[in-house]
Amino acid sequence: MHFASRIIRPPYEARSKYLQVTTACSHNNCSFCSYYRNIQYSVSPVDEIIEDLEELRNNSYSFKRIWLQGADPFSLSFDKLYEIASLIHEYLPFVQSIGGYARIDSLKNKTLEELKILKEVGYSSIVFGMESGDDYLLDYMNKGYKSDDIIEQLSKMDEAELSYTIIFLNGLGGHDYGFSHAIETADVINRLHPERIMINGLTVFENTQLFKDIKEEKFIESKEKEKILELKCFLERLDVDTFIDATNDSNSIHFFGRIPENKNAIIDHLQEIYEKTEEKVLRNKRENLNRV
Repeated sequence: MHFASRIIRPPYEARSKYLQVTTACSHNNCSFCSYYRNIQYSVSPVDEIIEDLEELRNNSYSFKRIWLQGADPFSLSFDKLYEIASLIHEYLPFVQSIGGYARIDSLKNKTLEELKILKEVGYSSIVFGMESGDDYLLDYMNKGYKSDDIIEQLSKMDEAELSYTIIFLNGLGGHDYGFSHAIETADVINRLHPERIMINGLTVFENTQLFKDIKEEKFIESKEKEKILELKCFLERLDVDTFIDATNDSNSIHFFGRIPENKNAIIDHLQEIYEKTEEKVLRNKRENLNRV
């Protein structure tokens, strides 16, 4: 298989099979991200994709889902994504669905009708690294889009009935700005219909602009208890029917549930941890998280 870097996927995609179609990130300029900093974005040649599909076909078992590799394979054009789906179904007729990561602006080059067709050929549960709905933070973290873009582009996904997940980056607000981050993000999401909201915890890596800003005291990290209050505020503000998933390794507190059914129980759980756990204990858990 042609993999230019480590496999990247949400935890719940562990049983999917992986197919590289892009390498690195088409944006590669977010202030908090270091994953692809020294890797150039590229599109996999068709012959490499076919070779990998043949290798997957030669396995002695079938599987139902392909997870496309790359930071944002959905940045590819409609025609390219349609071609990839056609190849997948040709070589692996037992595959039922295709997923991958995406940026919000990955949708700007796709019409509503094209998204409906992509759904028909198997694309589903696309994961968007939204991070925040707060325009100040989106600009400061150099995300490359605004909250209006999030609503406009993801509304096309809703209208096309093409399922998707969005990521909320807990702690991105920093010290004394967490509530704005939480409220503005929840207000954006309340206008959309994601099937899942994945909670990630902000982890600061040394070779990032955010790390430099912290050293220069331009950005002050939230304390761990602040992050809990930020997360509680976010959940309290949410008014959508969706899953909440905080099970990945970037979180020091893990939980999973459905909004609105489990909303109060999750909030009560977070409040109990806030009241009964010392800051130094939470910080120690943060510092010992897997940063791979």
